Amino acid sequence: MRRLFIADLHLHDKRPDIIRAFVMLLEQTAPDFDELYLLGDIFEAWVGDDGAPEYLEPVYQALRKLSAQGTRILFQHGNRDFLFGQEAAARLEVTLLPEVVRLESEQGPFLVLHGDQLCTDDQDYQQFRHMVRNPQWQQAFLAKPLAERMAIAQQLRETSRSETAGKAEAITDVSATAVSELMQREQVELIIHGHTHRPALHHRQNGDRGERIVLGDWDREGWYLEMDAQGIRLYAFDLPAGEALQPVLRQQL
Repeated sequence: MRRLFIADLHLHDKRPDIIRAFVMLLEQTAPDFDELYLLGDIFEAWVGDDGAPEYLEPVYQALRKLSAQGTRILFQHGNRDFLFGQEAAARLEVTLLPEVVRLESEQGPFLVLHGDQLCTDDQDYQQFRHMVRNPQWQQAFLAKPLAERMAIAQQLRETSRSETAGKAEAITDVSATAVSELMQREQVELIIHGHTHRPALHHRQNGDRGERIVLGDWDREGWYLEMDAQGIRLYAFDLPAGEALQPVLRQQL
């Protein structure tokens, strides 16, 4: 089984270079894999399936083409695209995943998740997350006119950026306690996630067993993780990309 993992592209119209690079990855890299995992915040904002941005049509086409070629595409919600629904998933031929998924591999069992649920020291964010993941809140939000939803989403993004800038780095990172509790509960020694924009292979401290691999956000560089029988490899490539992605191995497990 060959698996490919990406997260935190934050696709939007102000970054056509990221859109182009993602299409290139879908066309040039992803077809060599059995499964592609999209671990949240693929879109900068998703205000409902009826508001799918038209400028992302090349992405939609590339996803459908990849699925037709035989690669299974799996989507996990992030804090920016938690309203990506079943209608959009069916249209783009992707499968929606729960918030935490336990998988088997040659390296043993592991978990995939977006990662924001592990930032438990950021209590303000966790309260917001609890609110917007509530089905009743989502139903009420989706009942609003599209223009109003887009305006609310823009306001929420601006508020989030302002509040995050004023918080200590340790607050916005994952909690070591939350990581330990999740690993113990699920009986795994590997977690793969995004969200924090701090790409690296993190070995646990104080003698605790296990690793945590963080996927990078796409900005100056694009990031992806490969997993197969030979191991786990974290790659980065420069943006904007040329005619082909030029990945550089950053870490290997």
